[in-house]
Amino acid sequence: MTRNEIPILEYDSTERSLFSHKIKVSLPQKAVYGFLGSCIDEYAAACGAETAEVIHTITRDYPIYIIKYNGEEICLLQAPMGAPAAIQNMELLLHNGVKHIVTAGSCGVLRDMPENRFLVPVRALRDEGSSYHYLPPSRYVELDMPMTAQICRCLGAAGMSYEKCTTWTTDGLFRETPGKVASRREEGCDTVEMECAALAACAKFRGIDFGMLLFTADSLADADNYDRREFGQASLVPALKLCLDIITYK
Repeated sequence: MTRNEIPILEYDSTERSLFSHKIKVSLPQKAVYGFLGSCIDEYAAACGAETAEVIHTITRDYPIYIIKYNGEEICLLQAPMGAPAAIQNMELLLHNGVKHIVTAGSCGVLRDMPENRFLVPVRALRDEGSSYHYLPPSRYVELDMPMTAQICRCLGAAGMSYEKCTTWTTDGLFRETPGKVASRREEGCDTVEMECAALAACAKFRGIDFGMLLFTADSLADADNYDRREFGQASLVPALKLCLDIITYK
């Protein structure tokens, strides 16, 4: 373990953790893990999905559904907002058989960009805490895993318009100040969200395949005029369908 005066910069490469959790069933190797509101539960109910297990937390329960899509068995799980909570559920998937994950969620835009546009992050600025428990300190984590390439191939094959982007992952939702936004934009960040860097770092540490699909929601492009817009609500169902296509894409 490397020591540092700043605790978050201390890094332990040991894989063994004292805390662990095993569920009762072996899960399929592929999973869609979505920051998609009620869409996950609604889709699972509509297709009569089996509940393989339930992750019990102090805030709410998260059913792990098993569905068949394009002839394959895959996991379907709602992702909780914020890096620490999102990492916990992702770890449970990984420790119980999942090896390929695609996730989707909304992002704020730091430059002029329309709402409900799909983006594929290729690197994430690590301005949160969780990623530092999985990888040594660095400014960025690269999303250079096969799933990122698969997302791009699937979107291209479907004729979907998208951009690759650099995203800023932060824990400080209410500390996205004008100065920070301007600095991140000057550095080349296109978007801001709360989970990407942490999920990518966890995936690299655990040696699994991970990729993320973002859709644009609110806008921070004008420091004097924050635009809430509709928070990307129109993209929730299309994003879930795209994730299902991506995870089963051949």
